[in-house]
Amino acid sequence: MAKHALITGITGQDGSYLAELLLEKGYEVYGIMRRKSVVDYGNVDHIKEKIHFIYADMTDVISLISAMRISQADEVYNLAAQSFVATSWEQPLATAEIDALGVTNMLEAIRAVKPECRFYQASTSEMFGLVQEMPQTEKTPFYPRSPYGVAKLYGHWITKNYRESYGLFACSGILFNHESERRGLEFVTRKITNAVARIKLGVQDYVELGNMDSKRDWGHSKDYVRAMWLMLQQDKPDDYVIATNETRTVREFVETAFSHVGISIEWQGSGVDEVGIDKATGKVIVKVNKKFFRPAEVDVLLGNPAKAESVLGWKREIPFSDLVARMVKNDLALVEHELKCQNV
Repeated sequence: MAKHALITGITGQDGSYLAELLLEKGYEVYGIMRRKSVVDYGNVDHIKEKIHFIYADMTDVISLISAMRISQADEVYNLAAQSFVATSWEQPLATAEIDALGVTNMLEAIRAVKPECRFYQASTSEMFGLVQEMPQTEKTPFYPRSPYGVAKLYGHWITKNYRESYGLFACSGILFNHESERRGLEFVTRKITNAVARIKLGVQDYVELGNMDSKRDWGHSKDYVRAMWLMLQQDKPDDYVIATNETRTVREFVETAFSHVGISIEWQGSGVDEVGIDKATGKVIVKVNKKFFRPAEVDVLLGNPAKAESVLGWKREIPFSDLVARMVKNDLALVEHELKCQNV
């Protein structure tokens, strides 16, 4: 008999890749959606006929209890979140309601309906914030530097608490930055690759970015959702860092992205006065703008996935250059399609 999986945040980047993975493995996949005036299937539009959608909300425990009753889930993957760090300063209470208390609501729904259900919580490297050691592991102390990081830390600890207090099979994946062609345009990586496509095709002059020296550990979402699934297939629940153990600056991401369309960059100035110039044309194509700097900066994140590799047998398969190449190629195709539609 097929396993049942319930995914919150199913229309997002990770939710869509996870849904594809579980469908391939023969699961009955249920996905939670918030009711909106316009139905938006997001990144699962291409597989929407294969998914059972349930209207519910992370801030409404009654709706989550109902979702558990309908789905009879054997596995719950909690990927729903207000996941944009910048927005968490503008909407700190909403971020806390969804990313912190929402986790408790989901755990309570599981406990009430089907306590033997296995639970995955999407934790984040942003919990490390002002990092206390390099690289970061499952034992590194947390020091979040945004309302998002703080809310996620609550979600992480409440998951561990329910595991130890009630014996739930509850795991947290401390996932470092993972991107893809399905990343939202508000995230810096997708903002970069979309701008690269537009600049290459002559419909945008330059892109404005924040701290070019921020260092991140970047992987591909498709690799990382496989780790989520593996965590729930183990004999014992535990928490795992999922990362590449490589760090790159935003500047390196920009250079790599532009290199995939044959543009080489020369940097001039420093700090908020820094600009990136197209070596071939002499045009400014990157500008640093201080409005994109965070109130409290997270300078470097670097994760050590040794535990996940040894216990789960997980290994990332898509290297950094391929990740950027995929994103640029996808955005070129999207912008070209957009231009064709305008010219029809």
